[in-house]
Amino acid sequence: MEASDRLRGFRGELYGCLGRRADELFELTDALLCADGPVHTLVGLCLAPEHRRGHGALYDAVNVGRVDAERLGRALAQLPLTRMFGGRIVLAVDATAWLRPDAETCPERGFCHVYGRTRESDQFLPGWPYQLVAALESGPTSWTALLDARRLHPAEDATAVTAEQLRAVVDRLRAAGHWSPGDPPMLVVLDAGYDVCRLAYLLADLPLQLIGRIRADRVLLTALAPLRPDRPRPTGRPRRHGAAMTLADPASWPQPSTRSARQTDRYGRAEALSWDRMHPRLTHRGAWAAHPGRLPIVEGTLLRLQVEHLPGARAAKPIWLWTSALDADADAVVRCWQAYLRRFDLEHTIRFAKQVLGWTRPKLRAPAAADRWTWLIIAAHTQLRLARPLAHDLRRPWERPLPTERLTPARVRRGFRYLHAKTPSPARAPKPTHPGPGRPPGVTNRRRAPRYDVGKNPTRAAATSSEQAVKG
Repeated sequence: MEASDRLRGFRGELYGCLGRRADELFELTDALLCADGPVHTLVGLCLAPEHRRGHGALYDAVNVGRVDAERLGRALAQLPLTRMFGGRIVLAVDATAWLRPDAETCPERGFCHVYGRTRESDQFLPGWPYQLVAALESGPTSWTALLDARRLHPAEDATAVTAEQLRAVVDRLRAAGHWSPGDPPMLVVLDAGYDVCRLAYLLADLPLQLIGRIRADRVLLTALAPLRPDRPRPTGRPRRHGAAMTLADPASWPQPSTRSARQTDRYGRAEALSWDRMHPRLTHRGAWAAHPGRLPIVEGTLLRLQVEHLPGARAAKPIWLWTSALDADADAVVRCWQAYLRRFDLEHTIRFAKQVLGWTRPKLRAPAAADRWTWLIIAAHTQLRLARPLAHDLRRPWERPLPTERLTPARVRRGFRYLHAKTPSPARAPKPTHPGPGRPPGVTNRRRAPRYDVGKNPTRAAATSSEQAVKG
């Protein structure tokens, strides 16, 4: 009864988050959950019995409807969250691309990195990059609790947007009572590509511990050793950094602070080394170019994780992690790399949203329509998560039976139609209407859609100092 009431309450709150075309948007979400098999086209959802309106209303709702993303984000934060490591909330941040390489009429497209089977096959394709924030669960699972989504504009600073997004998510979780003063800080895991050191500086006032992967060719600096009282004080400008540690050169590694080893089921023996109070050398370039005054020293703990093998008995290279925690002991180091390995569960959620729910299937032109569809995907995935203890295992003959707590999102979606019949819908019945006349036969579209460039819109600045005439 508690799970059923929670699902019913979220559906009512979801309907309250929908403004214009609320009935159609709500029925579109139900059709997304009750459709048979993966979603291949957006217009195909109007054939589901749960969708009582026509295809014209479907496209009209996606294009000009309204979704209150802020209110929906607060509703997601108020739902129960699973915790790890004795009561810690673990958040994962990852970006994925909605590729639109041939859509010249779509504005605000950027170049998205697409991974290939080898490094030589990686490429950059035009599309809309989206960044997701989700709460992770412990143990082998493909479930995550999606909390927020943000589309990255080509002209925006990705690190500043990530800091703003995390700050908004943490404020919602604190307002919902998931974190109180005195609780352990939340863990935030990030993959390579994020400037985890700058994020730690921007979010230093929040109860967060950042854990991010860094490149294996980085150079970090140790803390400056205190001066001995028996030695004379050196003259000149005081030093700020200690010895340099080149990650690719083991000869430059200092003595590690901790050593630990654990046995895992998927990766075999995992060995971790850590070095305390390691920081990068910052310069007045890039994101730090406009920083006023002296650049800060962002210290943290450096980790080197080496596993015995990857799934499938493949050889594994060591990975380097950096966390904003200081003076981390062996248990804290193990907790860091275990939380990072759980980050890959978010990739399963992204794959499920794209391949089963059809997140990137619609050929939408406006970025605002893509944002509405993205929030509907998040609302649908949240309903599946809430229906997890209520669903029955409608397995195929070749599939193994699973208990309720181990059902995957795809298998919960198979039985959602039976739960939908027992759950009241706040959407109103459609009114009888007649289709409009449309465009007269034989008349072509005379309004040519504008074309947009991909990436940032460069603007030529004023003449530089080298181009200015020398006076005097």
